[in-house]
Amino acid sequence: MNSVKLLALDLDGTLLNSQKELTPRTRDALYAAAEAGVEIVPTTGRFFTGMPEVIQKLPFLHYAITINGAQVYDIRENKAVSTAEIPLETALRVLEYLDGFPVIYDCYQDNWGWMTRSMQETAAAFIPFEHALRMVRELRTPIDELKAYLREQNRGVQKLQLFTPDDALRRQLLKDLTERFGTLSVSTSMPCNIEINDAHANKGEAIASLTAYLGLPMAATMAIGDGLNDRSMIKMAGIGVAMANACPEILALADEVTASCDEDGAALAIERHCVPGRT
Repeated sequence: MNSVKLLALDLDGTLLNSQKELTPRTRDALYAAAEAGVEIVPTTGRFFTGMPEVIQKLPFLHYAITINGAQVYDIRENKAVSTAEIPLETALRVLEYLDGFPVIYDCYQDNWGWMTRSMQETAAAFIPFEHALRMVRELRTPIDELKAYLREQNRGVQKLQLFTPDDALRRQLLKDLTERFGTLSVSTSMPCNIEINDAHANKGEAIASLTAYLGLPMAATMAIGDGLNDRSMIKMAGIGVAMANACPEILALADEVTASCDEDGAALAIERHCVPGRT
């Protein structure tokens, strides 16, 4: 009998290849696992409608873990199973701190992106990756000034995100933000960004929340990922699988390592653990 009942999958660099494609083999592996009764759960830093359409439209999806775990989303009921947001005053303090550095930033609130207009207009100078740049241009509403907008809304945010092409500065800010804001989770999902969530908004705790909701043990879960924002789920899942293209910390933490995202690594792991009779 298949011991994996819930499969949590990061998207970029894991379920999707480097061209942001869902390959035929990976698609077939997902369908076979779903047919075997495995709950397939996309697990991403994006909000649900920011996920690629090819993922959103998979017919067997019931749940998604979005915004790095800030929301466990019931797709069919269009409701949140759990949430973990950054309080307004904390978000404002972070943004005020970031104003002292040559970075641009945005936030997620109400499952959508919001960004100071001038920052969005200069995004190409801070984001050297075409896919990420396109997302910032298409999935953010430009406003006059983000902090003023958030004060008007007078409520918390799901995620803060900053961009810089300066890797030394990014490493410094990863360290400094973690030390200055102890109630927050600070991670990264690509070489030019930092993602900031509430400390309880992480993929691991979101999987735990969803398994409790579904009445499943954590031992019956498998997580596959490649980035620092996958760290908690790789550590907490019953089986934690790193892609060969994962960052060093994830490679060291995982129970096993599969092939890269350009070699159908996710499909190989799914076939091995989630599809009866297939290796």
